[in-house]
Amino acid sequence: MNKQHRIYSGWLYNGCMLNLTYEYKLIPTDTQRQTFDKWLNICRKVYNFALRERKDWVNSRKCDINSCSMKQEYIIPADAPRPTFARQCKSLAQAKKLIPELKLPHTHVLQQALRQLEAAFVAMWERGRGFPRFKKRMRSFVFPQLNLESVKRFDGADWVNLPKIGPVKMHLSRPIPQGFEVKQIRVIKRASGYYAMLTLQCDVAVPQASPSGHGLGIDLGLKHFLATSDGELIDRPRFFVDGQRKLKLLQRQLKRKKKGSRKFRQIQHQIALHHEYISNSRKDFHCKTAHHLCNAAQTIFAEDLNLKAMSAGMMSKHTLDAGFGQFLNILGHVCFKRGAYFASVHPNGTSQTCPLCQTHTGKKELSERVHRCQTCGYETNRDVAAAQVVLQRGYTAVGQIAVNFGEGKLRK
Repeated sequence: MNKQHRIYSGWLYNGCMLNLTYEYKLIPTDTQRQTFDKWLNICRKVYNFALRERKDWVNSRKCDINSCSMKQEYIIPADAPRPTFARQCKSLAQAKKLIPELKLPHTHVLQQALRQLEAAFVAMWERGRGFPRFKKRMRSFVFPQLNLESVKRFDGADWVNLPKIGPVKMHLSRPIPQGFEVKQIRVIKRASGYYAMLTLQCDVAVPQASPSGHGLGIDLGLKHFLATSDGELIDRPRFFVDGQRKLKLLQRQLKRKKKGSRKFRQIQHQIALHHEYISNSRKDFHCKTAHHLCNAAQTIFAEDLNLKAMSAGMMSKHTLDAGFGQFLNILGHVCFKRGAYFASVHPNGTSQTCPLCQTHTGKKELSERVHRCQTCGYETNRDVAAAQVVLQRGYTAVGQIAVNFGEGKLRK
């Protein structure tokens, strides 16, 4: 992926529908920027009001029917229905008649804010996420339905036509693929400006990749970002740790400024820009590494790691700085686009198993970086040995014959 594009490319395959997400930089006018900020603020108010309504309904039914809290009590009638997405959309339509401010954004934009709240509750119920919290700021809004000709080119520039806003100039860093239609647009506000994420859809059947060609197992770690079963070690760039000094200086300057002043807001913007630079650098490294792996193999296996537990351990800062979860997602996207097969295997015991004789070698200390098997004499780098075990487990899972990594020779 070319670095100058700064584009996130996602995919979703569902039956015969292929969805792609392309991100482009918007170049709005001052009036359009004010409109974007006003819409984001209204979406934030709608989201927080709907969340407050749901929390009040839940709190009113916490105590027993024959007792009340000694501090306070939420008085809501017993026959009041539970606030849902459909009911809150109807309440929003009635509120627009009384509050003129709600008539400014597009109706679908406000409904998508309510849908975002509904998705947060579904994630809490089904995936164990925390209870939704109130938002201090809203960073994006969505147009879920668009015309087929929402992206046009005239007067030597590319424009995207947004409902109730009009044409907004856009930097089309790469063309939209033929056969795809724009289905939805998400406008995102970042420290470096506004961006448009275009969801493209095409009615096409894409065959799923099958295990074939050269296989590769990868082992993720902090000593090296990853090790491959071929013996390659890729160092881990320390994006946040290297940029921590500049962040410390900026935050020290921010502390000395009067809150809300012009200089305070300027330094805040510089801090946000630096955080965005760190995030973009990490994502660019992940994309290039994923393409590098796809250049080396047509079948890739990785460990199915418990990333939530890893990010809460002693090395949490370095684990989050490496961004293993984002890398695995990007690797899956790149493998899908390039026709490579990607799968995850069980991670337990990969560093305690000999890839040559499958002997359990016991738990190793973190300082022990070399795998030495007392049974067969196989010796190699610890992370490379784990990657080779991952490759063998991957081949076993897909029903193919596992590879043999030599007859006890030294691999470094």
